[in-house]
Amino acid sequence: MPSPIRVTVWGENVHEQHEPEVAARYPDGMHGAIAQGITEKLGDRVAVRTATLQEPEHGLTEDVLRETDVLTWWGHAAHADVGDEVVERVHRHVLAGLGLIVLHSGHWSKIFTKLMGTTCTLRWRSAHDRELVWTVDPTHPIARGVPHPMIIEEDEMYGEFFDIPAPDELVFISSFSGGEVFRSGCTFRRGHGRIFYFRPGDQDYPTYHHDGVRTVIANAVEWAVTDRPERATPTLLRYDTEDFYRGHGYGGPL
Repeated sequence: MPSPIRVTVWGENVHEQHEPEVAARYPDGMHGAIAQGITEKLGDRVAVRTATLQEPEHGLTEDVLRETDVLTWWGHAAHADVGDEVVERVHRHVLAGLGLIVLHSGHWSKIFTKLMGTTCTLRWRSAHDRELVWTVDPTHPIARGVPHPMIIEEDEMYGEFFDIPAPDELVFISSFSGGEVFRSGCTFRRGHGRIFYFRPGDQDYPTYHHDGVRTVIANAVEWAVTDRPERATPTLLRYDTEDFYRGHGYGGPL
């Protein structure tokens, strides 16, 4: 694991600009609260920067992604405003080994739906539901130090059916006041990249100030770091018989 882990916290930063109550809840932006939580939990084991939709190239330039080990992603009101060229860039880096943590309504982001290959739709309501986050894999490193169940006094409800591929690992499920359940903590691997989706975090609630939520995100940052020595996209190579180590570039089918 690199030391420190280089984390870029990406936030859409739209609700904070247009809704005074959200700005009051998150005076440094939701991305600021997420970044503060990661730093609080991991200290000098991380170097954290933030980036937002409004920056040139959304703050996700080639240089920034190359210098990022783990990217966190929160979006909601402006998924369509994220440039396709930036999505392609992030997608390429994830396949090459960039860790990605997708939070709450990021389930409908261009990058998550592209990586999942499904609609990523679900059922929802925002009615101050109590959420219980149940750990279903207590041996998983992302669950380390997380209360069982973790109680979030009020948040938006997400319920099944959640149209995602079967997760590689299911770490958490949530239950809500209305009886709904949801796969709220899921891991995936795409190419050389590790991906974690975590449900809590609607802008109308102070969820990213919650100690347990901060613990989960910090644990996920450490988990998502690749153990490969360098970032490289999986590549089709031709290997001669008995030559196991020196592949040749693909020259086409003819």
